[in-house]
Amino acid sequence: MSEAQDAIELHPQTLRIDEHLEKLEDEIDWLGRLTPTNIDAIWTGFKDSGFKKAPAFEYEALPDNLTDMRRELLSLHFHDFDSPMFEALLIEKQRELDRQIELVRFRDRPGFVLTSLDLFGNVSESLLAAARTIRDEVPVIDAGPRDADADAVIACGEEEMAAYRERSSEFRQKVVKNPNRGTQLVTIQGNLHVACDYEIERARIIPLLAHEIGTHSVTRHNGRLQPLRVLECGLADYDRMQEGLAVLAEYLCGYLPASRLRVLAARVEAAHMAVLDCEMPEIFATLYEDYKLDEHSAFHTALRAKRGGGLTKDAVYLRGIMEIMDYLANGGDFEILFVGKFALKQLHTLERLIDEGLLLKPDLLPRYLDDLDAMKRLDRVRTLDITQLYQESSES
Repeated sequence: MSEAQDAIELHPQTLRIDEHLEKLEDEIDWLGRLTPTNIDAIWTGFKDSGFKKAPAFEYEALPDNLTDMRRELLSLHFHDFDSPMFEALLIEKQRELDRQIELVRFRDRPGFVLTSLDLFGNVSESLLAAARTIRDEVPVIDAGPRDADADAVIACGEEEMAAYRERSSEFRQKVVKNPNRGTQLVTIQGNLHVACDYEIERARIIPLLAHEIGTHSVTRHNGRLQPLRVLECGLADYDRMQEGLAVLAEYLCGYLPASRLRVLAARVEAAHMAVLDCEMPEIFATLYEDYKLDEHSAFHTALRAKRGGGLTKDAVYLRGIMEIMDYLANGGDFEILFVGKFALKQLHTLERLIDEGLLLKPDLLPRYLDDLDAMKRLDRVRTLDITQLYQESSES
């Protein structure tokens, strides 16, 4: 890989713009700045009120250099590129970062929801209809006992990371135990963060590691090795495909429960309600009573939708998986989707850049693709409807 990468030398201007955009992506850290720091206290207060009143969300202080960040971003000059396609991709990313800065700036202020809609799009009528069809047609199946704690997940995660390091010496991601309670399981800059109080059904560990490590960590690694490094942090609008691909990984590994699919549908409903300025107790009640989520799932889904004042990001999960299923149903190649973090709309451009020798094919692929059963499930996905994308029990 390193020899192939060294053979691709991009114009200094392309590299300079690419480097600036990657740096600003990490510096903005919009999701971290919109995540409450008092989730455990919110849960306790909300539950003690009979789920009628949510305590105020607390956040880390906003950076005092948002204006400087935006000035630096907009001062970048786009010229002398190796390819007009590179220029178009990076201009698109510049616009997205500008919207992310505005999202942080409007946190808990009027205008936040509008900024979120500008960044992630609205919940379309067809997407909301799909979510409600899942609500009505996918069975309510009780999840298994949460018989695995954070240490069990961390142990499996470290084994998974080690297996990828054996395949590529340049794979640098790691597992981190998060001391903050209630923060669940999340991948940040390719590293797997596990909340100290995290509990999960043991049969779900491998599918969730395929979601987090096999998708988010692997695509970040592949993007880091690309001549165009913005593929590491993600091209514009990459979230939708990333999350759809990650959810699909759970199914391919043999256990995407019906309850998980119902949660993804509930996230769409919650985002829709957040746009309508519904308060957290109303959103919680809808998710608990209509979508039959348990108390914890309904709480976390409602909280996610109300972050910052009404964040619509969570609608991208269901939208993303449906778009990938359509892509696969039309004969789309699966492995190319791991070339880095990008949106499906950009795939043709990336394929052309690979053909022209300006980008590389994926260095790593998810380990589950070595499993014959997973490949059979991949073939099955090409013919499924979204309401069929679940397993009643673990197939492993």
